Amino acid sequence: MDGLNVLPLAVTMMAGPQIMSAIIFVTTPRAVRVSLAFLGGVAVATTVGTAITWSLASLFDLGDPGDSGSSGKIIQYVLVGFLVAAAIKNWVRRETIQPPKWLGTLMAADPGKALKVGLLIILLMPSDIVVMLTVGTNLAQADANFAEALPFIAATVLIAALPLLFLLLFHHRAIAAMPRVRDWMNTHSWLINIIVCGIFILLILA
Repeated sequence: MDGLNVLPLAVTMMAGPQIMSAIIFVTTPRAVRVSLAFLGGVAVATTVGTAITWSLASLFDLGDPGDSGSSGKIIQYVLVGFLVAAAIKNWVRRETIQPPKWLGTLMAADPGKALKVGLLIILLMPSDIVVMLTVGTNLAQADANFAEALPFIAATVLIAALPLLFLLLFHHRAIAAMPRVRDWMNTHSWLINIIVCGIFILLILA
């Protein structure tokens, strides 16, 4: 993907409420069915979102990828500014930041709701929109076809599937560990957000 590291981008896509949702779903009574529906939503949303950003970016002349003054680079610098502001906000508000209240409703989710969550948590999450904008811009600037985004999409779904894979491979250990992981992420959501912003800034500037 012309310099973009697929795995860190996928991690950035799923860090925060996204992976917390996946962890919550594997602690529900119908863990496998609900988790598979969630993964389907993530796959569709990531594919559609990336296709839209790539299509929109392809409509414009973004210039040479090696030119620091090109339109594509300017877009990426604006995204860096957004991420820096988000990281500072999370640091300043770290004592009061709480996970979204809707996460608490997922324990009773059925496959239909899990599918909807998978769609919306990608398409409406600002951090994921920024990632997909960056991927789409990078692909368009390199005159790449959409097929080159498939490794990014696949890696995003794989990261989302890790809690379910852990459950299937290590059933009893997963049942004991997942609630503790979920609680830690609930109390350290501000730190996770800052780390995600930092990783993404490094990816854009690299």
